[in-house]
Amino acid sequence: MADKSKILIIGGTGYIGKFIVEASAKAGHPTFALVRESTVSDPVKRKLVENFKNLGVTLIDGDIDGHDNLVKSIKQVDVVISAIGNMQIADQTKIIAAIKEAGNVKRFFPSEFTMDVDHVNAVEPAKTAFAMKAQIRRAIEAAGIPYTYVSSNGFAAYHLATMAQLGLTAPPRDKITILGDGNAKAVFNKEDDIGTYTIKAVEDSRTLNKTVLIKPPKNIYSFNELVALWEKKIGKTLEKTYVPEEKLLKDIQESPIPINILLSINHSAFFNGDMTNFDIDPSWGAEASELYPDVKYTTVEEYLDQFV
Repeated sequence: MADKSKILIIGGTGYIGKFIVEASAKAGHPTFALVRESTVSDPVKRKLVENFKNLGVTLIDGDIDGHDNLVKSIKQVDVVISAIGNMQIADQTKIIAAIKEAGNVKRFFPSEFTMDVDHVNAVEPAKTAFAMKAQIRRAIEAAGIPYTYVSSNGFAAYHLATMAQLGLTAPPRDKITILGDGNAKAVFNKEDDIGTYTIKAVEDSRTLNKTVLIKPPKNIYSFNELVALWEKKIGKTLEKTYVPEEKLLKDIQESPIPINILLSINHSAFFNGDMTNFDIDPSWGAEASELYPDVKYTTVEEYLDQFV
């Protein structure tokens, strides 16, 4: 472990953060997690924190608002990974300031874990959320901090487990709502694979000051292809309703937070095809499964098997 980068993860008990913490510890990196006192005492998250301890993770009491403590924490590590939630994206300027002051960080991964924010064409309110992530990218670059951006695309537990049907807890077996004509291609990745690919990129010179896009070939599907695959697995044809763009845009405007954000992300993915409608240029990015062919990622087909 002595020659492995020490990694500090901020937001490690969050939705995607916990997978990154686990991947880091399992890969043998000395792993640190910045955790609030309130999180440790939370009955729901206490089990997660105990799991971190069992994996050998060092817990650091604090949050990004405590500047001196944040600088002190960062000085103990080589790499900082932020996985803080969407409501705190803008606050990552505090992490940037602390990294600049600490002066020792070899790589910073800001909280992204979505579509590539430099290649989306989203409507509000996702437009503002993506723009904020892009602003953080520009702030990192302006500060001269070495970075890697991870574009994880769709979360399997959100998109695949429900077939992007709001309000469901499992893929539908009778009828399904398809956004648009169903032909735009999207990408769906299992969350622990996202954690694995993120940690793989930590010490890779090929990912320095680049974007790592997680787009494994067996996880790229259009909505229609996804439905056809599911129908084949359950041996049944679903009743399909196609939602025109005007209807979805109206629903976005009339829905409360966070439903409107989720719907606008779905618009970006399934109408615009924003996960797949651009080429990856080696000057700024690389695809994760090409970089790390040794990682056996969970395919869409394998993921759906659990629901059959």
